[in-house]
Amino acid sequence: MERRSGGHRVPFAVVGLDLELRVTEWSEGAEQLLGVTSEAVSGRDVAELVPLRGEDWRAVLEDSPTVRLTLADGRVIEWAPATVQDEAGARIGVVCYGREVTATVAAEKQAQIEHSALRAFLSHLPTVVSVFDREGTYMLVEGKGLEAIGIAPNQFVGQNAFDLYAKSESAEFIRRGLAGESMPMTVLEEYGKIWENWHIPVPEGCDAGLVTITLEVTATRARERELLEKIELIERQQRVIRELSTPIIEVWEGILALPIIGLVDSVRTAEIMDSLLQHVGRMRARHAILDMTGIEVVDTSTANHLISMIRAIRLLGAEGVITGINPGIAQTIVTLGVDLRGIQVFATLRQALKYCIGAKA
Repeated sequence: MERRSGGHRVPFAVVGLDLELRVTEWSEGAEQLLGVTSEAVSGRDVAELVPLRGEDWRAVLEDSPTVRLTLADGRVIEWAPATVQDEAGARIGVVCYGREVTATVAAEKQAQIEHSALRAFLSHLPTVVSVFDREGTYMLVEGKGLEAIGIAPNQFVGQNAFDLYAKSESAEFIRRGLAGESMPMTVLEEYGKIWENWHIPVPEGCDAGLVTITLEVTATRARERELLEKIELIERQQRVIRELSTPIIEVWEGILALPIIGLVDSVRTAEIMDSLLQHVGRMRARHAILDMTGIEVVDTSTANHLISMIRAIRLLGAEGVITGINPGIAQTIVTLGVDLRGIQVFATLRQALKYCIGAKA
């Protein structure tokens, strides 16, 4: 696609056209670029020789420094038309110097797409994108996040970040970014707002030294704190509820009663056992009555938890007693094969209390 002229290699095609778009000149470069030999083109309509995709060759006759035309095969040729005049100065045609720019056009379209995406990002999200040179001077600062702090786009361009922020955390964040350090997302507070910050070091050979992306998250962080406070409150309330649902009562001197209500799982068992053992040790209790009247369902896990509590009580020198087993639970315990040998079991709390008082005496 190059044409020799006076010993020089010219990287373009040359096509001459009259005002009716008939070919008057066709260079070797044109042959190679357009795939038509010069012997077959003289005097013919260029539109027949080289069909275009939805465009018109008449565009080269207009007063424009460059014209881009898309060939039928999808290639894009950029033409630079030059007017041809006769001896009287009247315009009789044009000479077009052309080169293929398909890759350039594709790159420009991609750049336009990326630019549109970036503008949408900056215009609709509470972000700020900043570009710094290698000395920390702002080259660009834009984004909707600037609205929250009353700063105009590019207001800081030309100013040095280290002068603006002095010894603040923001200055250190920028300094480390310019040094090429890899850093995770960093939370900073500036202008009374909370910001999440990321930095992208720029490779050597570019005027820019650092790109930072900043997201204003003040409201989000406030909601997170509020949610955490609510979760902590709920957990405290749940602890109170669990304590109220398993009260440990001293029904007689040295005798404790623990009514168990609801589901008994591993977590709740650990809490009940810890509380019960503390009461047994602190009050020097000799008996602890586990009342199962409030338990409707017993599985292997629940039964094992209860046996574990009885054994733990024994290690403190006290005796554990079970009461309130209803017929359904009794059948389940037998079916599961739970071994209750060595454990005192009574139908009612009154019977269990009578046993404990008698044993104490």
